Amino acid sequence: MARKYFGTDGVRGRVGVAPITPDFVMRLGYAAGRVLTEESALPQGERPAVLIGKDTRLSGYMLESALEAGFSAAGVDVCLVGPLPTPAIAYLTRALRLQAGVVISASHNPYADNGIKFFSAQGTKLPDAVELAIEARVEAPLECVASADLGRAKRIEDARGRYIEFCKSTFPADLDLRGMKIVVDCAHGAAYQTAPSVFHELGAEVIAIGVQPNGLNINEDCGATAPAALAEAVRAHRADLGLALDGDADRIQMVDAEGALYDGDQLLYAIVKQRAASEAVAGVVGTLMSNLALEHAFSDMGIPFVRAAVGDRYVLETLRAKGWIYGGESSGHILALDRHSTGDGTVAALQVLAAMRLQGCSLRQLLAGLQLYPQKMINVPAPRGCRWQDYPGLVERVRVVEARMAGKGRVLLRASGTEPLLRVMVEGRERREVEVAALELAETARQVLAAGEEGK
Repeated sequence: MARKYFGTDGVRGRVGVAPITPDFVMRLGYAAGRVLTEESALPQGERPAVLIGKDTRLSGYMLESALEAGFSAAGVDVCLVGPLPTPAIAYLTRALRLQAGVVISASHNPYADNGIKFFSAQGTKLPDAVELAIEARVEAPLECVASADLGRAKRIEDARGRYIEFCKSTFPADLDLRGMKIVVDCAHGAAYQTAPSVFHELGAEVIAIGVQPNGLNINEDCGATAPAALAEAVRAHRADLGLALDGDADRIQMVDAEGALYDGDQLLYAIVKQRAASEAVAGVVGTLMSNLALEHAFSDMGIPFVRAAVGDRYVLETLRAKGWIYGGESSGHILALDRHSTGDGTVAALQVLAAMRLQGCSLRQLLAGLQLYPQKMINVPAPRGCRWQDYPGLVERVRVVEARMAGKGRVLLRASGTEPLLRVMVEGRERREVEVAALELAETARQVLAAGEEGK
């Protein structure tokens, strides 16, 4: 059954435009509540309960109320925590033994977008089958339970402190961050009240930026999607390191003392390299977007590397299928399943910092064994779910470019799972060749997509 509303990371879109409207979100909450009620194995008379968190978008207030109403109508209790990182909701759902967690966030998107994503009782993304069951229910009539059976709502007052302590627990107990000056950019997002405290309480001197959310400035010229502000702050404060989170704090990018930027591929390498020095690493999962140099570096270390579809849920699915621990995306979603059940920017940063402390070196020194190949990605406007393989002109141009780069690089075209875009990526050893090929493919894509049916 094809998905109608759920993408790779929940339901997402522009606020006020279907499906991100109050009426739809209320129905989504009701549908999810009914599915959870049917699937939960609770004692007779005990109601299921869900946790609802959000990032700092102004629209979060409206959507939170709509979700709360939908769950209550389905007879499901609601626990509210306010603005907290997406991975905090995953952790708290599991720690509080709740039936599900819900996050109101559009992650790295601008403030005018928002979304709804779900976590299972185990703190993982919902299986496809459960998402499909919710979709099947969402358009059915909303039949409110009897008044006596309505769900109740309460606020979890200590949620922030619980999550801060959890993050700190993922850092080795015999290490600290004393003597380090760290700039932490929270993107005016969900981590503005948690991430600076985590690093400060572990001993670091913290300069916090991106911590004045006003409901409209999330991800605006800051955070993991705009790290230039972080690099400037690191140099200005003469800091040892900079950490950039995105709006819902499940991604991480880092900057060294010289202002050089390090992405998710490099940070994943840093974590695995340190772990491999003390334990056997069975394998690592990346995605179709992972840099080819990362695959080669793990091969040199004797560590198997496989690629999953783009999206941290698919990285997680592959890790669980193989029984492996480490995986991630170049965008900064990094999984270390011995630390958390989902990608967590703060926890991933702590694992990199632990590696630096254990090795007694800087981030630049830690990553000396990995030189990423030049990679160019261009986003081309396209219908959601666009299949570029349906356009013969584009297929032929891809074939020509791949033949030209044979043995020296690779080409990847894919439809975004969250935005109406076709992502055109070229990677290879020679930067000029990569850039020329990416521009060539992007222009061809624009032409054939603009032609519509005539280009098929």
